[in-house]
Amino acid sequence: MNVRLIIMLATALGLAFFAVSIAKTLMQDKSVTQKTVPVVVAAVDIPLGINIENQHLKVIEWLGTTSPAGTYATKEQLINKITKNNFYQDELITEKRLSENSTGSKLSSVIKKDYRAISVRVDDVVGVAGFISPTNNVDVLATKLDKAMNQAVTRTLLQNIKVLAVDQDIVKDKPVVVRSVTLELQPEQAESIVQALQEGTIQLSLRNPIDNELLVATKKTETFNVAQVEKKLEKKHVLRVIPW
Repeated sequence: MNVRLIIMLATALGLAFFAVSIAKTLMQDKSVTQKTVPVVVAAVDIPLGINIENQHLKVIEWLGTTSPAGTYATKEQLINKITKNNFYQDELITEKRLSENSTGSKLSSVIKKDYRAISVRVDDVVGVAGFISPTNNVDVLATKLDKAMNQAVTRTLLQNIKVLAVDQDIVKDKPVVVRSVTLELQPEQAESIVQALQEGTIQLSLRNPIDNELLVATKKTETFNVAQVEKKLEKKHVLRVIPW
């Protein structure tokens, strides 16, 4: 047999074997990278404080060999749990943002451990004209009359406080003037609110949802001289008619 032909056949067989080896390796790598695990996500937007039902959920295949920490593999694990936050469509459902269904109210189920819920009466001013909604964060301003100085003194009593409910609703989707706002507070913060209401008035200040910075209190306090304000109010306004 021609030596040249033998060399060509050997080379072709070698290249073929090499190509098969490469293809097999690529297929094995592809099969490894395409391994998935089931993970439950929101099928629709799910609001705060509702019992999760089957239609709220769907199962997707998560790329990899393990699922993210705190997630669920089946819908059945989530049925009747209560949401402590809003979930958006296709968002992972995680255990830290859920509460077990209890025999109490839904509000009691969404209160964090070691915290308390306290409701305060509000009007369109205190309630920021109805623009406060559950899950918003607010600052609480307290105003009281200093009788010795005859001045009304206002200070920031609490900062970055979570709103749990407005009126008796833990879900609101549009601005509306309400009669009460329920705040999530530590026990000592709740005591401060009650004391401030006994001594004077409070007002809520709405925060940007991404603003978590707490301002350091300073010695300077803004005051309003009550006597001067009352004196100004007592002044008569005279209408002057200027001839053309």
